[in-house]
Amino acid sequence: MEIRRVDSDAELEDALSVRRTVFINEQGVPEHRELDGMDAEATHFVAYDDEPIGTARLRRYDGDDRSTAKIERVAVIEARRGEGIGRDLMCAVERAAREIGYEKLVLHAQVPVVSFYTELGYKTVGEEFEDAGIPHREMTKVLR
Repeated sequence: MEIRRVDSDAELEDALSVRRTVFINEQGVPEHRELDGMDAEATHFVAYDDEPIGTARLRRYDGDDRSTAKIERVAVIEARRGEGIGRDLMCAVERAAREIGYEKLVLHAQVPVVSFYTELGYKTVGEEFEDAGIPHREMTKVLR
């Protein structure tokens, strides 16, 4: 298994393919919500094992604080979950965030996977909220 930072249109399409499979087809997220127009301003990552099996994206967090980034669209295809691919993706994203100079990360975790992010050092913030019909929690992590 290999994780690559996307640097070609073909790799971006691989990331989008995983997102379509997981979020649109499996979870029923409307396509216009998933493909939100923010991909051009993000750094994308794809996990490969002969084919794309996972993805994540990182972008500057909306707001005035330029030291914070948001991790989004973390997904692993169903047949490969539980193998540590999500953890490896998150490590790659965090490494890139540090290299870029971000000091803090924010993400919106689906409630069933909050414990996954907690194990990686993320803390919940605020109350549960709904996004695309799915309950979420905001989580943050200070990079050291």
